[in-house]
Amino acid sequence: MLADLKVALVGNPNTGKSTLFNLLTGLNQKIGNFPGITVDKKIGYCRLSQGQTTEIIDLPGTYSLYPKSKDESIVFQVLADKNNASYPDVVVLVADSTNLRRNLLLYSQVADLGIPMLLVLNMADMAKKEGISIDKDKLAQRLGIQVVTVSARKGDGLTELKQAIAQMTPIATQNKGVAVAELAPTAIEAIKKEIDTDNDYYALQVLHQHEHLTFFSGKQQEAIEAIEKAHGFDTVKLQGQETVARYKHLSTILSDVVVDTGAARKFTLTDKLDSILTHRIWGFIIFFFILFFIFNAIFSWSSYPMDLIEEAFVWLTAFGHEHLPAGVLTDLLLDGVVAGLGGIVIFIPQIAILFALISILEDTGYMARVTFMMDKVMRKFGLSGKSVVPMIGGIACAVPSIMSARNIESWKDRIITIMVTPLVSCSARLPVYTLLISLVVPDQKVLGFFNLQGLTLMAMYLISITAAILVALVFKFILKAKEKSYFIMELPVYRMPRWKNVLFTMYEKSKTFVMEAGKVIIAISIVLWVMSSYGPGQRFAAIEKKYETIEATSTDSVQLASLERDRAAEKLENSYAGIVGQTIEPLIKPLGYDWKIGIALITSFAAREAFVGTMATIYSVDSVDGEGGELRLRDKIGAAKDPETGLPIFTFAAAFSLMLFYAFAMQCMSTVAIVYRETKSWKWPIIQLVYMTVMAYVAALIAYQLLK
Repeated sequence: MLADLKVALVGNPNTGKSTLFNLLTGLNQKIGNFPGITVDKKIGYCRLSQGQTTEIIDLPGTYSLYPKSKDESIVFQVLADKNNASYPDVVVLVADSTNLRRNLLLYSQVADLGIPMLLVLNMADMAKKEGISIDKDKLAQRLGIQVVTVSARKGDGLTELKQAIAQMTPIATQNKGVAVAELAPTAIEAIKKEIDTDNDYYALQVLHQHEHLTFFSGKQQEAIEAIEKAHGFDTVKLQGQETVARYKHLSTILSDVVVDTGAARKFTLTDKLDSILTHRIWGFIIFFFILFFIFNAIFSWSSYPMDLIEEAFVWLTAFGHEHLPAGVLTDLLLDGVVAGLGGIVIFIPQIAILFALISILEDTGYMARVTFMMDKVMRKFGLSGKSVVPMIGGIACAVPSIMSARNIESWKDRIITIMVTPLVSCSARLPVYTLLISLVVPDQKVLGFFNLQGLTLMAMYLISITAAILVALVFKFILKAKEKSYFIMELPVYRMPRWKNVLFTMYEKSKTFVMEAGKVIIAISIVLWVMSSYGPGQRFAAIEKKYETIEATSTDSVQLASLERDRAAEKLENSYAGIVGQTIEPLIKPLGYDWKIGIALITSFAAREAFVGTMATIYSVDSVDGEGGELRLRDKIGAAKDPETGLPIFTFAAAFSLMLFYAFAMQCMSTVAIVYRETKSWKWPIIQLVYMTVMAYVAALIAYQLLK
C-alpha cells in the first residue's frame, strides 16, 4: 500500500504507544522484522482527516536514545539513517501525562535530531484523576511544536491527533534543547566533517553509537574510532553530563506548565494497593491464591462448554458412520481427521479462560508487580529480574517469551532465560494435563472451595517453574560471563482491564491455538490413520483368514461376541503404527507406557498438543466400524486395559509419569527454531533438546517406579 506520509511512534514503555498504534491502524497492520535482526517491526496504515494515507511504524519502547537492549537500539538506528526503509517523515512522541518530566527526556533527544515532531500527551484521563493539569498551549509554545492530548484506552482525542498529523510540515519547527556542542566541541566538529552533517546532536550520537550503525562503511567506522581516541571521547561520562543538562532544561520548560494538586497526598490508590500486593510476605501469599483461582477456574468454568463440544464431536462421528457410505474415505475422515481435531477443539474453553485471566493480570498492571516481587528470588538462581517476564509469558507460549528475552542486557542472563523458559508449562501442555488429570484425579472439592483437579493442575505448573529455576541455577555455574546485570522496571499504575482487549486476546489466542495445532493435527491424523489401518506384507490378510476360521468353527458365544474387537486390536498391533510403537515399547515400558502411548510420544515431538489428537485417532481406529463412536475420548482411554495384566493402562502412576514427561520434554519444533533464530547457533537448541529429553525420561521413570 502506497502512503503519502510515514510516521514513527516513539515513546517510553508503558505510555500506551502500542494501544494508540492499534487505534490508528485497526486491523490494517502487519508484523515483520527489521532487516538483518530479529526485532519485531510493526507497521500499519491509517486514513487521515484530509484523505491522506499514512504509514505508521510502532518503534520499540525506550527511555532514552542510549539503548540498553537490542529492541531499544532499533530506535536510533531507524532515526539516524535517512536511507532506512522505516525512516519517518514525522515522529509522534507518545508521553504519559502523569509523568511528563521523565517522558520528555526522550522527546528532547529525538527533537535535537531535527526530524519534524508532534507530542501526544496520552492518559489525559488518568492525569485528571490524579489531580495533574497540563497547560498544553504553553507547552506547545515553549517546545515549538503541536501538542495533542488523548486517552488511547478510551479512544478520546483520536480525531484531533489525525488532524494534527495531517497538518505537519516537512520542516522541523521544534526549538533547540541542550547545547550539546559544548559537551565535546572538537570531537563533534571532526565527526560533522567526516560524515557530512550539520546536526551537532546527530554527530554526538554517532560518536556514542557508531558500532551499532550498520550503514557506515568499514572505512568510516575506522575514521570515527580514530576521532574518538584522538579527542579522548569518554562516552559514559558524557552521557551522564548530557542527561543532567537535559533535565535542567526540562525543569525550565515545565515550570508553571504542569500543576500537580495531588502531589501532597502521601498515598495514591496505587501506593496503597502496592503496600499490600508487593509486601514481602502477603504479596507472595496473594499471588499463590491468584494462581489457585486461575487453575480452579480453568477446570470449573470450562467443564460445561467442554462437555457440549465433546458431545458434538461424538454425535458427528456416530452420525457420519451411520449415514456416510462405508469405506476407506469415510473411515479416514471420521476416525482420522475428525477424531484428531475433536481432541484439540475440546480444549478451546480452557485455553480461552487461561489467556483471558493472564490478559486481565497484564492489563491491570499486576503482572509487573509479580516481576518486581520475584526479582530478588531470581537473582539467587543466576537470573535477572527481567527473566521473570519471559518465564511468566511461557505459561502462554514459549516462542514469544523467548523472543522477549532480547530486553535482557546480560548475555549470560539472556542465554539462561532462553534455555529454561521452555520448561515452564505452556498452553500446549494444558490439553495433555487436563485429559490425564480428568482420568485419574477425582472431581471433588478441597476445603469446600478448591477443585482437586484444579489443584493438581496448579501443582504441575509449579513443578515446571521450580524445575526451570533449578536448571537455571545449574547453568549459573556452567556459563561464565564478566558483566553484571541490573534490573530496572517501571511499575505502571493500576487500571481497569480493557474488556475489548481481553475478549480480543481470548479470540486471537484460541484461534491461533486451533489453527496452528489444527494444521499439525490434520497432517498427523491422516498419516497415523494410514499407518494404523494398514500393515506390511500379508499380515492383515493372515489375520482376516485366522478370524474367518474361528467364526466358522467356534461355537463359544462369548468368544464370538468379542471376535470383532479382538480382530481390530490384532490388526492395530500389526499395522505400521503398531510396529513402530512396539519397537520403542521396551524403552518406554519402565515409564509405565504401552506402545500406543509410544506412538503419541513420537508424534508430539512436532507439537505437544498432538498427544491428544493422536490418542483420539488411535482409539477411534481401535474401535470397529464406528463401534465406540458413541463413547467419549476420556471413556475410551479410561477403559484401555493392559492385555498382559488386565489392569488399566492409565493408572495414577502411569498418568503422573506421563504428565512429568510432558512437563519437561522439549516437544515443540517451533521453540527449537526460535531458539536457533535468537542465538544464531545450533549449539544451544541441541543442548536444550538433549537435556530436556533426558530430564523428562529420568523424572518419568522415577515417578512411575515410586508410585506404581
